Amino acid sequence: MPGNVEQPTAVEVLQELGLKQYEARCFVALARMPHGTAKEVGEIAEVPRTRVYDAVEALEQEGLVDVQQSSPQQFRAIPVEEAVGLLRRRFEERFETLDESLGALEPIEEEGLRERGNVWTTRGEASITDRAIQFVDAAESEVVLVVDGPGSFSEDLLDRLGAAADRGVAIYVGALSETSYEQVRRAVPDAQVFESGLEWLQPRPGDETDEQIARLLMVDRETLLLSSVGSESAETAIWSEGVGNGLIVIARRLLATGLDESADPGRP
Repeated sequence: MPGNVEQPTAVEVLQELGLKQYEARCFVALARMPHGTAKEVGEIAEVPRTRVYDAVEALEQEGLVDVQQSSPQQFRAIPVEEAVGLLRRRFEERFETLDESLGALEPIEEEGLRERGNVWTTRGEASITDRAIQFVDAAESEVVLVVDGPGSFSEDLLDRLGAAADRGVAIYVGALSETSYEQVRRAVPDAQVFESGLEWLQPRPGDETDEQIARLLMVDRETLLLSSVGSESAETAIWSEGVGNGLIVIARRLLATGLDESADPGRP
């Protein structure tokens, strides 16, 4: 499990939301005081006084700062709740626009893409889980999943496995620990849980790498997702769709290990 990650500061988050560094610093400084002059803001925000005016002008245009036309000018941040609400609404509007724009795109078809059995890479646990859920949701007859420990499951993935079982899809889950067995049995009572027999794929003491298989998913005997993770690296997966792909042929043979003959996904 990765170590604790340092939480981003308010300035960093505001930059991620689109503010420039000096703008974010000035807003955070103003949020800490009832009001302030350019000199006062600059000292707290550690921003050159001449740059404070530009930053505050940009913040005023965004509706995040009020300006009092006095001598010297006084600046004041809008209440934090209002600022957060304003930024949230703007980003929700942008997401709605993005959703509409992407949904209106005309697809460019490439014939034979599926038949060629392309192999793709996805990085990050959340993205890989989303991809796995997409494959499980599309399953019509069979899902075979092998995982290394309970950390490879998410509640969403277990829920989707349960939903697939409810609509008649055969679910086979191979796990390398008793904890994983119990977790699957509780969440997906209709799943057939088996000993994967793939321990030999995992690293051994003295190996040059600690990369290990995190999960191996095969859906309807034609879609494959295989991921690995190390102590200092994020989970990375390769996945492919296509009956003729060599990776899927190999996966069928590997997944047959531990399944009895009647449940063997490699049988013709």
